[in-house]
Amino acid sequence: MPGTTSGGEPGAAPGTVLLLAASPTGRGRLVDATSVLPVLAAVPPAVLAGTDTANVVELADPLEPQAVLTRLRAAATAPGPLTLYVVGQLLLDRRQRLPHLALARTTPSTVRYTAFPWHWFRDELRLRPPGGTTLILDLHADQETWQALEIAQSPGSPGSHGPPGPQGPGPGPLPPALDPGRDIAVYGRVAPPPSRTRRTVAEPVYMKAVGTLLRSGRRPPDEELHQHALVRAAAEGTYPGCVLARRGTGPLPGDPHTAITEAVRSGRHADAHALAARHEQGAALAHGPSSEEALHWAEVRADLAMLAGDAALSCHIWLTVAAARLRTGQAADASSVETAVDRAHHQWGRIDDPARARELGSALAELRSRVPGRREGALDHVRRQLSQLQTQG
Repeated sequence: MPGTTSGGEPGAAPGTVLLLAASPTGRGRLVDATSVLPVLAAVPPAVLAGTDTANVVELADPLEPQAVLTRLRAAATAPGPLTLYVVGQLLLDRRQRLPHLALARTTPSTVRYTAFPWHWFRDELRLRPPGGTTLILDLHADQETWQALEIAQSPGSPGSHGPPGPQGPGPGPLPPALDPGRDIAVYGRVAPPPSRTRRTVAEPVYMKAVGTLLRSGRRPPDEELHQHALVRAAAEGTYPGCVLARRGTGPLPGDPHTAITEAVRSGRHADAHALAARHEQGAALAHGPSSEEALHWAEVRADLAMLAGDAALSCHIWLTVAAARLRTGQAADASSVETAVDRAHHQWGRIDDPARARELGSALAELRSRVPGRREGALDHVRRQLSQLQTQG
């Protein structure tokens, strides 16, 4: 599993590593995120992943959130262990006050359209096998974001009294807005806002320490790697800020998500879908068909259809979920509604049958008129594609 050893079991699936370093250009930049990539690139892929073999994907200052989403989605569906190294800057969108990873073109007024919503990590990683995913983070926050995340003030943190200890404060609860899901291990830190007198761009000292430690050729356990990196960062006089350290849960006996994941990994897609459908039916009977419990299992079914290559079914389920959320009074710009419509749109573009694409496209166009989403021109795209489909048999 990621972070446990420098090697894996013979014949095990190769690991996947996603290196993501992003920060805005211009005066709003708090951290030189991409400066860490040469250090991480010098580490053998197998050491980065903690497996015998590994595939590495690097994203340096990406421009578009959809490009990041595409790479994350591909990494999340890989069968082996997954490790994500994320370095960057957090900003809030002005409408929903949700944290986003700022990209190269992001400014405070364009966060909603040019930055990567943090909850997309949770959306894409939720079907990962328990214990198979690790996030290692070196994030920087401005004052507004720091306060919105409700990060507790610890001894030695900005605004408190007394110097920090050699490793900074001990880890507290993971800020809910940054939680990628209970099955995901998370290690790293969120650096506090810079002082008003500081004019220089910060270095990702924690992640550089991680890279330097891994260049030895050994991948220690995650917690050991994390603690050593904090010590190295403190030795350079860097206050770590909010320390993040949480083990991912392993497979839980009787957890239906575990059984579903195992069915998918063994190619039994129909069994996985049937199991999710039974749990959706049970949740609908117990809590109502539009309850969060039932909609959760509907979303799982949509993801399973996507993994099985049934784009039409996946699109149909996502459209049903979006419509149900709107009926319950959720706002058209609520993240859960936008996600459902965006995923329906993505799957719609993969449907091969023109008749089915026309049918679902009409429903998608109606929803897009109410839920335009973050991507400019999404409704126009549906209408253009529908117009072309009318000429096909």
